[in-house]
Amino acid sequence: MSVFEPSEVFQFAIRIEQGGEKFYREMAKKLPDAEVKKLFSALAEEEVKHKKIYESMAAQMEEYEPIESYPGEYFAYLRAYADNIIFTPQKMDEKIKSINDARSALQFAIDRELDSILYYEEVKKLVPENQRSSIDKIIEEERRHFVKLSKCSEGTAACVSKD
Repeated sequence: MSVFEPSEVFQFAIRIEQGGEKFYREMAKKLPDAEVKKLFSALAEEEVKHKKIYESMAAQMEEYEPIESYPGEYFAYLRAYADNIIFTPQKMDEKIKSINDARSALQFAIDRELDSILYYEEVKKLVPENQRSSIDKIIEEERRHFVKLSKCSEGTAACVSKD
C-alpha cells in the first residue's frame, strides 16, 4: 500500500470551491432575476469561506494510509470524481456560456451541490477522526445550499432566506 497524501484531496476540494464560486458569481452577473442574483452572490461568498477552511485543513494534514485494493486506488477515484463531475474551474467557462436562464442555472447548481456532498462524504473517510467534524460542517453547509437552491427552483420559497 502507498501512503496517501490527504492534503492533495483538499487541493481538489479547494478547486471545487473555486469552481463553485466562479459559477455563482458569473450567473449572478448574467441572469436578470433579482432573487436568483442575491442567492448566487450569497452562495459565492460561502464558497470562499469553504475554500479558506480547506486551505487551513490541507496545511495541517498528516499522512494517512487508506484501505485500498491497489496502491493509489482511492486517490485516483477522488481525482477523477473531482475533475469530471463537480465544479471545476476549467469547465466553468463553457458551462457558464451555455446557461441562459435561471431554471437551468439552478438545476446545474443543485446537481453540483449534490455531487459535492458525495465527494466530501468520501473525503471524510480519508482523514483522521479528529478532523472529520470540520468536514461534517462543510457537508452541512453544502446541504443548506442544496435546500436553498431547491426551494428557489421550485418557486415555493424566496431564493434568499435567513436559515
